[in-house]
Amino acid sequence: MRVMVGLSGGVDSSVAALLLKQAGQAVEGLFMQNWEDDGRTGPCRADADRKDAVAVCGRLALPFHARNFAAEYWDGVFAHFLAEYRAGRTPNPDVLCNREIKFKTFLEEARALGAEKIATGHYARIDRHEGAYRLLRAADAAKDQTYFLHALGQTQLAATLFPLGGLLKTQVRALAREAALPTHAKKDSTGICFIGERDFRAFLAQYLPARPGPMRTPEGREVGEHQGVMYYTLGQRHGLGIGGRAGTGGEPWYVVGKDVAANVLYVAQGGENRWLYARRVRTETPSWVAGRPPAAHFRCTAKTRYRQSDQPCTVTVREDGLEAWFDQPQRAVTPGQSLVLYDGEVCLGGAVIAATDAPFGGLGAA
Repeated sequence: MRVMVGLSGGVDSSVAALLLKQAGQAVEGLFMQNWEDDGRTGPCRADADRKDAVAVCGRLALPFHARNFAAEYWDGVFAHFLAEYRAGRTPNPDVLCNREIKFKTFLEEARALGAEKIATGHYARIDRHEGAYRLLRAADAAKDQTYFLHALGQTQLAATLFPLGGLLKTQVRALAREAALPTHAKKDSTGICFIGERDFRAFLAQYLPARPGPMRTPEGREVGEHQGVMYYTLGQRHGLGIGGRAGTGGEPWYVVGKDVAANVLYVAQGGENRWLYARRVRTETPSWVAGRPPAAHFRCTAKTRYRQSDQPCTVTVREDGLEAWFDQPQRAVTPGQSLVLYDGEVCLGGAVIAATDAPFGGLGAA
């Protein structure tokens, strides 16, 4: 079987290629450049990552391909990212990148090059159960990436291999060292791919200029000035510049709400204050891995952010999205992020969070 591995220049995709070759597959590597330096955002890592991908293919004697998907990424991911921040929401570009670029544009290009399957270094598993493909959590719970892959459907899963799904990260590093892969000691990338290690607010300001306005308590008392509500996210503590005010006590301040139209950022003291908590969540139109929901009304667990522990909830499928009721109040549930649903080890799908019943969440009382 001819398999096209999406090589990022990192250790995970390198080991994915190694394992497939050891399994006797006809493996080729394709490096995707999804971002270009536009003169405003600082240096791009693409050149160094491409060199590492070439070196891996050289070590494994694999044919190497490279494609520039920067235009597709801008249109399919980054434009949406900016629009969400402009609207005061906090998007998750990794979810959209997987759906629009890695498992759509890359898949199409791989097929054009004659590949039957694609493979990536994601930590997730795929199996087939009762005639349908399922997306399963990875063996390494600390690295599981099904949260970011929940928007994939049957067509994508049928064409995809996740060679690392049954391995621990420590095993992946060991395999890379044993095979003398040039990426074996390379640090994992962190943060949003096109921002990297740069200051997030400075990056965003290149596209969404500062628009200062008041910071107020939920009761309406002004306690500071923000630089633009789009630069802040719910539950944020650092970077507010509030402190030492008479009569406010010593507790730290947190972002608890945004009013984009009025350009007001709402803040309150204490990490466990009531303004941050919600039990009911509404979403936009969901994506179902199986192509359909398990039922119109069902119990499951869910995550409202990556690395969150599973939270029990009851889900109702509506015409315009989902409504989830959590058994316990959830902290800082953020519109623009994803609500991802699970049945045990199976990822059912998910949807973008639209509103919550937190005091500034937009839903109001039940």
